[in-house]
Amino acid sequence: MSATFDDRRAPFVLTAAFLGVSLSGPLVRISHAHPLVIAAWRLAFSLVIIGIALAITGQWRQWRRLATSELTIALGAGALLALHFWSWNTAVGLTSVAASVVLVNTQPVVVALLSAVWLREVPTRRQWIGIAIAMVGALIVASPDLTADGATQGAHPRALLGDILSLFGAATAAVYFVVGRRLRATLDIWAYVGLVYGACLVVLLLLVAITGAPLAPQPPRELAIFVALALGPMLLGHTGMNWALKHAPAYVVNLTLLGEPIGATIIAAMLPGIREIPGPATFVGGGVVLAGVLLTARR
Repeated sequence: MSATFDDRRAPFVLTAAFLGVSLSGPLVRISHAHPLVIAAWRLAFSLVIIGIALAITGQWRQWRRLATSELTIALGAGALLALHFWSWNTAVGLTSVAASVVLVNTQPVVVALLSAVWLREVPTRRQWIGIAIAMVGALIVASPDLTADGATQGAHPRALLGDILSLFGAATAAVYFVVGRRLRATLDIWAYVGLVYGACLVVLLLLVAITGAPLAPQPPRELAIFVALALGPMLLGHTGMNWALKHAPAYVVNLTLLGEPIGATIIAAMLPGIREIPGPATFVGGGVVLAGVLLTARR
């Protein structure tokens, strides 16, 4: 795999990113805050550190050379990231951690579909087969929530809505990811994430104002969770993958997400506040989804 990287640090950064994103689902689950509030605080704490990095490196000057079209794309990416956080944070509270992370990580499949429609890069026959396999796996994961007796089998209330929101989160993240691949060619990492995360926070604050979600004050326990989300999933996870977009093919970076369902499921099963053991459908369907995504993403 090393031949696919043009920077030797990339494999280590992606390993850290895997560890970071694996914490996201369990941390969101144990929080008692509104999904929009969780996302807004997560972005706010992240931007404090990013602001310091921008001031030290001076990368904020790169914003001056952006064309209007590039600036619009960056702001649009931030809005998509905000929708991703809203939909997925909400989904984690409705369905199981395992189901939510498996379904949201179908995004490499969505990237292939977007490439065919937007970029005229039609997937190969093998990739279409991988897409079909992943969709079958997603159906297996959601199957307990589709049955009338799903609730009696331990499914979460409104779990089907959570599954749908997880898939919506996959779609919005996929578009955000495709946009990031383009912008990272012209912007260094802190300049890119400062602009996109800043736009994301503005959209989240607007949604908080519209919905009336209680933004502040927050108890120390919640603030600690928000800081952990900023340091782990946001800075190690998202920012690590955004950095890697400039040094590795997009399909390689996407493969990092394949480990998240495994890591998040293990953490959710071990945390005293969750103790969530996945059912057979999640194990079987998750394996099928990962097989399909791997077949789609590999060269």
